Amino acid sequence: MIEITTSALMLFSALYGSPQAIENSATITLIKQEITNSNLERYTREYFKDIPILAEIAKCESRFTQFDKNGKVIRGKVNRSDVGVMQINEYYHLDQSQKLDLNIHSVDGNLEYAKLIYDKSGTSPWNSSQKCWGKYSKDLAKK
Repeated sequence: MIEITTSALMLFSALYGSPQAIENSATITLIKQEITNSNLERYTREYFKDIPILAEIAKCESRFTQFDKNGKVIRGKVNRSDVGVMQINEYYHLDQSQKLDLNIHSVDGNLEYAKLIYDKSGTSPWNSSQKCWGKYSKDLAKK
């Protein structure tokens, strides 16, 4: 089951009207997946409006995708430990994200943890995809 976060319900409300119209958890799951897959680019760009380079990184890392068609978190093609829209590596970051009570397997947890990584290390953790997003780095990266 995909968890519904407050921000996802707020996004749903803004896009589709009141979430009270949702009658069962199966419908909620489908809506969350629809929000994630169909509207994640807009959500990610809004989430990172103060750090737009992270939105470009998300585009390059996952093409703005958090879940596959079966509702499971996407994993990296090169490194299966990389998860979600920001391709956060579980080997290096899962324990720390859990200590901070962030679920990197959820959209919001993945994006929030990416901000923490960026604040600490800049764009270097995503250097493997720099060929894709690097053209934006001078204009969008933290100065």
